[in-house]
Amino acid sequence: MSNEQKGSILESHKPNKIRIILAFLTIYLIWGSTYIAIKFALESFPPFLMGASRFFTAGILMCGWMLFRGAALPKRSHILPTLTLGCLLLVVGSMGVVLAEKTVPSGMVSLLVAMVPVFIVLLQWLKPQGIKPTKRVILGLITGVSGLVFLIEPQKFAGAESIDLVGVSFVLLGCLGSAAGAIYSRSAHLPDSQQLAAGMEMLFAGLVLFICSACAGEFNPSALAQLHISLVSGLSWLYLMVFGSMLAFSVYIWLLKQVNPAHVSTYAYVNPVVAIFLGWWLAGETISMQTFIGAGVILAAVWLITQSGPKPEPALALAGDATALEACALQSDSSS
Repeated sequence: MSNEQKGSILESHKPNKIRIILAFLTIYLIWGSTYIAIKFALESFPPFLMGASRFFTAGILMCGWMLFRGAALPKRSHILPTLTLGCLLLVVGSMGVVLAEKTVPSGMVSLLVAMVPVFIVLLQWLKPQGIKPTKRVILGLITGVSGLVFLIEPQKFAGAESIDLVGVSFVLLGCLGSAAGAIYSRSAHLPDSQQLAAGMEMLFAGLVLFICSACAGEFNPSALAQLHISLVSGLSWLYLMVFGSMLAFSVYIWLLKQVNPAHVSTYAYVNPVVAIFLGWWLAGETISMQTFIGAGVILAAVWLITQSGPKPEPALALAGDATALEACALQSDSSS
């Protein structure tokens, strides 16, 4: 295979810049709005049942739709990777935030979620032949956390009687699960259709969470008898399922294949900013000059991290394209 042919194969698999920008905007805006949606949903739903029903329903719909459209049936070898990713990204990652929001102030949860990119950088560094973070990435991480500290004002919590350490542990564990899942997704053997893969991950996560819900006693007759779903909670659950799960999670899975996971993890910095501005827009909350300054610092951190290079090639093997994988490997050999 000539160098021109290798280059043309790689060029044809490069993602469109506009699609990547739209994907980032999707996870920034939609996941930024899920904090308030989770809060409203928890007013009526127990936590594990909320997550189980949300992910299982979204998984069924996505898998059914993709198979109806002619996607290839998943193989037996796809089961373990999608189960693993579902547990890391959704059971551990998403539910860590949900459980934390029951006992920890949402501002503190938003601040702790900023540990996701920190964990990704550390895990990428510590793995065999890992990627050592550049000075710009380290500066971006420090800047992002500093911006969140300035924005959230953790001193507001200093006067509180206590901070629930169990809740804090939940969100930190969720951050670690999200980081590990983001990195593993680049090498996992998944179905050709990324939407089908995302649907399978949500389906498996829903099944696991149903088991967790049963173990937590949420299926007890007395607990079910007290379950009264308000209109706000029901609409919030629907929003989380359709937009938070089916749309944003599918985009997130696609984006992880295209760019460095550390870049994708910048949603952890932007989501709190989005949540605050949505609160001003939808609920009439006041935005101070401190909010604008904190938002500016956070966006500067996003720029520092996303502009760091070199950017790794997408994991083309996940799309089942052996020829493209061969070209990518040959290019890596020639550049080393």
